[in-house]
Amino acid sequence: MPAAADLPRLLAAAALCVAAALPAGAGVQGSGCDKPVYLTFDTGHMGIAPLVAEVLRRQQVRVTFFAAAERTQDGGDSLDNRWAPWWKARAAEGHEFASHTYDHAYWRGDEKGIEPPPGRPKAASAPSGDSEPRAAGSVGATFTPRFRIRPSAGAFAGRTFTWSAAQYCESIAKAADRLEHITGRKPLPLFRAPGGKTSPKLLAAARQCGFAHVGWSPAGFLGDELPSDKYPNDQLLAQALERIRPGDILLAHLGIWSRQDPWAPADLEPLIVGLKERGFCFRTLREHPDYAAWIAAHP
Repeated sequence: MPAAADLPRLLAAAALCVAAALPAGAGVQGSGCDKPVYLTFDTGHMGIAPLVAEVLRRQQVRVTFFAAAERTQDGGDSLDNRWAPWWKARAAEGHEFASHTYDHAYWRGDEKGIEPPPGRPKAASAPSGDSEPRAAGSVGATFTPRFRIRPSAGAFAGRTFTWSAAQYCESIAKAADRLEHITGRKPLPLFRAPGGKTSPKLLAAARQCGFAHVGWSPAGFLGDELPSDKYPNDQLLAQALERIRPGDILLAHLGIWSRQDPWAPADLEPLIVGLKERGFCFRTLREHPDYAAWIAAHP
């Protein structure tokens, strides 16, 4: 049998063969559907990633993946070279990609700072060549928002830092750049903050560097992060099929460490089938009306 570390590469090669065998446009649902939903996946330990890919291929559903370099079950991270073929195969199938911040960096709060006087504009970052904003009241002073950030992946996982807006933008862009490098497909100019935790200042800073935030709909929270003893898969599936409405953005993950009974093997395909039976269709965020203009303006 192949080594575990080789599994993503072998599965990706098989997926590319399947994709190449399909006629152009295969797997794209008809454009006449008036009940779209937008299924999205954030990265995780990647243990269920092959299964997710298989279900999406079989059901001919395209989704949007938000990626960070998170710790994986094979001892690496979800954006390393071992997983690059898996991501490349998803690009060949027509899925979309966006950033989840490179080190899965949680916003913990805005740092309090000196605000500009009324009528005086705020600056998003220090002038070129300045590593820090000038003191308030000085000539050419700028007012740069700063944030308390705690990465949950990478070398500094679990530590809290103060980041400037530029540093937060760098984290968003680093994941997007890595995705583009390994897939050959430019990610969408969107991002999802880990845990959906943001502030108005954080969102404004991200937009100024070219990234709009995407959360999820209340009914679109599929519950795969919740403890399975309290929220069993059959309960989560029934709840989703009852509550999801047209236009909802749905959220799941490519593996949750803390959930004992994984959600995707039990619920992903029944959810897709059940929603199709109710007249829903699946679209990527490229087609979402709330983001179409932003995406067009940030090619």
